[in-house]
Amino acid sequence: MPLLETAGLCLAEEVRADRDLPPADRSAMDGYAVRASDLQDVPRKLRLVGEVAAGSPARPRVSAGTCARIFTGANVPPGADAVVMMEETRRRGDLVEFMASARPGQNIRRQGEEARRNDVLLRPGVLLGPAQIGLCASVGRARLRVHRRPRVGILVTGGEVRGVGDRVRRHELRDSNGPAIQASLLAAGFGPVATAIVPDDPRLLASAIRRSARSNDVTVVTGGVSVGEYDYVPEAMRRVGATIRFHGVRMKPGRPGLYATVRGSHVFGLPGNPLSVLTGLHEFVLPALRRLMGLHRSLCVPAIYVRLAERVRVKSKRTEFLPAHLMWGESGAVASPLPSHGSADLCCGALADGAIVVSGDANEVRAGSLLEFRPWRPLP
Repeated sequence: MPLLETAGLCLAEEVRADRDLPPADRSAMDGYAVRASDLQDVPRKLRLVGEVAAGSPARPRVSAGTCARIFTGANVPPGADAVVMMEETRRRGDLVEFMASARPGQNIRRQGEEARRNDVLLRPGVLLGPAQIGLCASVGRARLRVHRRPRVGILVTGGEVRGVGDRVRRHELRDSNGPAIQASLLAAGFGPVATAIVPDDPRLLASAIRRSARSNDVTVVTGGVSVGEYDYVPEAMRRVGATIRFHGVRMKPGRPGLYATVRGSHVFGLPGNPLSVLTGLHEFVLPALRRLMGLHRSLCVPAIYVRLAERVRVKSKRTEFLPAHLMWGESGAVASPLPSHGSADLCCGALADGAIVVSGDANEVRAGSLLEFRPWRPLP
């Protein structure tokens, strides 16, 4: 792809230096190129023999008793082995008085000190951002081989689910999971995303999964993944010939979570309650998408460690993901758990910056404890 179109994608090849970096000894500041041995005793006056600007091919030779005006980024002229900053000099015509001594190599960026020709600068799996793209440009890479972003489809199940702009009756609800997943995917760089609402019908659901699997690398299904009478996702998976890799996870919320593969495509089934969807999305779906786009596995589940603002009690033996608000203070990040009325409480989810991870082995975690925090939105 053209270099400027690769931002946010993962590199799929090595990038090597096409020459030494820097390609020659260069000045690190504006000043005068000198022989350090001429400035053992200061103040000392040296005769000016020329000037070298950045990008200039000029090569005035610096011999004993002479100096050359030089600017940041210019090649150091032959004979010089140090650069004295302009602020430590006084110029009178062709004579420059130096008020400070110099040592060899002073204020010089040495040829090849950053990289040597053919050195590997970037390896496959690197996420390409401004610095990486700038580095590629500096070594003449106008095009890069990258991993494409995986295509994603979303299927929201439920006979009670209506569109965002639809009128709803007391027994119905508007689709919040589809827009929430779409927004998360778009924020993470995956999109555009196709979304459909599918009734609680195993035949229709199987057909929708089959179509999505043909068009997308990943399909996210919300609702209908448990073992209730109207939970048709497992049956629909079997109808399309999917291989269910797991069904049920020791986590809260999100215990009925499901993952399957069908004809090379990946399908994630998330429980329908909004907090379960957000948790499963950040624990399974987004990490899988990052891995599919070529990111190194160690970078697929972003997390930081934070101090707990208050004591937390857990009743489950499952790993719990507690929605929390993040605060920044002098001692670092502190997470405050948010009160929740259960996994359907989207009002709680809207206030959360992410989730604290609490082990199922802990009955109580004291305030001040260091815990893992999984961000649900960009941190400040």
